[in-house]
Amino acid sequence: MILKFLAIFLLLWKTSPAEKARFDGFSVLRVIPKSEKQHLALKQLLRNSQLEIDVWRFPGFVSQSADIQISPKHFFKLNQTLTELGFRSELLIRDVQKLISEQERKNKGVKETAEVFNYGKYHTLDEVNNWIDNVTKFHPNITSVFEVTKSYEGRTIRGIKISTGDGKSKPGFFIEGGIHSREWISPATLLFMAGQMLDRYTADLRIKQMVDSFNWFILPVFNVDGYEYTWSKNRNWRKTRSKHGLCVGVDPNRNWDYDWCKEGASKDPCSDMYCGPNAFSEVEVKGVADFIMKNSKGMKGFIDFHSFAQLWMSPWGYTTKLPPDFKDQDKGSQLAVEALEKVYGTKYKHGSIANTIYVASGSSADWTYGAAKIKYSYGVELRDTGKYGFLLPPEEIIPSGTETLEALIALANYVVNN
Repeated sequence: MILKFLAIFLLLWKTSPAEKARFDGFSVLRVIPKSEKQHLALKQLLRNSQLEIDVWRFPGFVSQSADIQISPKHFFKLNQTLTELGFRSELLIRDVQKLISEQERKNKGVKETAEVFNYGKYHTLDEVNNWIDNVTKFHPNITSVFEVTKSYEGRTIRGIKISTGDGKSKPGFFIEGGIHSREWISPATLLFMAGQMLDRYTADLRIKQMVDSFNWFILPVFNVDGYEYTWSKNRNWRKTRSKHGLCVGVDPNRNWDYDWCKEGASKDPCSDMYCGPNAFSEVEVKGVADFIMKNSKGMKGFIDFHSFAQLWMSPWGYTTKLPPDFKDQDKGSQLAVEALEKVYGTKYKHGSIANTIYVASGSSADWTYGAAKIKYSYGVELRDTGKYGFLLPPEEIIPSGTETLEALIALANYVVNN
């Protein structure tokens, strides 16, 4: 633990507060455990703080790949250790900084005017908030702004509600993005889908039916502090920005008060899967949970959008045991991924969270299903499967939004009828 704190101190000392973290020469390796012995050894290795590993994709079980970001300083040592453990590694990304710079360059090249919002671009938090203000002013009869709470650093967490008619007798459907701040494709996809729901409402019968069936609560950026930090300081930041000793941040998808901080979460404040000092310690998580619970009486659907892996998943996350509603939940997942695949051929897997990706306790979907009693609760991992990881180029935003919207239409129709 002393070595871990020393490494963190040196990292902070080397990088002044005004500088933005760079990842020159950092690479991403993929390894696949072939046995339970290898799987356990890999999980132990990924906890080695001296290697300063950043896990992009966690190894849930045998035969499932793990994607590991490693610095040039520790590249040889990691490869040597993997070889000794019997692994064969695949180089997924040669230079992380080159991908970051390319994403930034392409994003700056996307044309946008003050009058026209370009959904094919990644947007800052300020730009997202401006979009919320503008779109609700442009569609005053069916949209309104909702505010959840203030973040740890004092930012307002905001979303839009889309509701047609009087809305009083309609069930609710809550969708959120950006709970993990570096997963930029998540907020971008939600913005695109919300824009389509409004722009095509009068022209597309399927959109109209979907919109009319629910009161839609759309929260594009959940982890506002972390998201802002990915733009200003560290593109790879995942957690919130609360302070915990020498370390910063809690994994907001391990902080929910449902089987909190058991398997698939960490009590180490320096871990990217740190569950927090207690359940709902993060004001962002507690605020969203309170908002959902306040509106949960009529809430029928919930989706937490993440990246990456191309998975459509339902509870449970904390255990591989299946809940009593799994058959109905998974049917919704199946219909969603089938509709999604028809657009561009993008293939998603579906199943329960723990059996599809890994065991993760204290997650949003477990809480909304187990505590808020929202039967159709899901966690979705958007594009891609590892070529770009969290650094998808902006030209993939609209395709991601287009195919995901088809999945949402299919799922919403299923939920209405079940």
